[in-house]
Amino acid sequence: MRIRLDVAYDGTDFHGWATQPGLRTVQGELTWAVATALRVPEVGLTCAGRTDTGVHARGQVVHLDVDEAVVAASAGRSTDPPLDALVRRVNGILDPDVRVRRAAQAPEGFDARFSALWRRYAYRVCDDPALVDPLARRHVLAWPRPLDLDLMNDAAAALTGQQDFASFCKQREGATTVRVVHDLTWARDDDGLAVATVRADAFCHSMVRALVGCLLAIGEGRRPVGWAAERLAARERDSSVRVAHAHGLTLEEVAYPPDAELGARVELTRARREPV
Repeated sequence: MRIRLDVAYDGTDFHGWATQPGLRTVQGELTWAVATALRVPEVGLTCAGRTDTGVHARGQVVHLDVDEAVVAASAGRSTDPPLDALVRRVNGILDPDVRVRRAAQAPEGFDARFSALWRRYAYRVCDDPALVDPLARRHVLAWPRPLDLDLMNDAAAALTGQQDFASFCKQREGATTVRVVHDLTWARDDDGLAVATVRADAFCHSMVRALVGCLLAIGEGRRPVGWAAERLAARERDSSVRVAHAHGLTLEEVAYPPDAELGARVELTRARREPV
């Protein structure tokens, strides 16, 4: 059976999602905990989107394949449904900075990565010294100058749609940097924080943080509104575009199509990700 896990974590003390020898990663910790709970030597986990070092998640989605009999046996004497028992066992093994929120049998054709329609991230900034909360320092960027969100939204409008985001990506040889950004907006939340919400079919490495870094420079008046469009058109990385700190970024949500369309979505996504 294929199992879908919905996962949340504080990325502060992790070296990103992907397993790395000798380093604490979300994938490494979660793989160990799930394998231990299932009483199997190892499991393979696939996530919706690999997060960088220090980036958080409330809505990460993961899948794994395991024999249904193994899941049933791992529940032991529990009277709970086997997947509910699995969630409880896994969370009892994990440290508190990563949690499995729920587990469910995935529908046929589901793939946490390739079935996804879009991913939604939020980046939180506090640009008012009176509002800086030391208790929120792990997930909110403290910015020393006030930001003009109207200017930032004007600039962000040029960064939406299907475009080549090479100027805002750490490129991998042979990989495409064309992405579809559905929306990129800034707004004040109830606490007065400046929050960027960005939703796209997928993201390149460091793409969201580079977009935020570009817009922060515009919001504080160091760059004109048209600078974002100019950098996008250049299609090459420039050191003048600073990548924003990781800790302000959170993966909030991943969306999937109806069950009947999952297989078709996988084929479409794989085709788009073929090397160019």
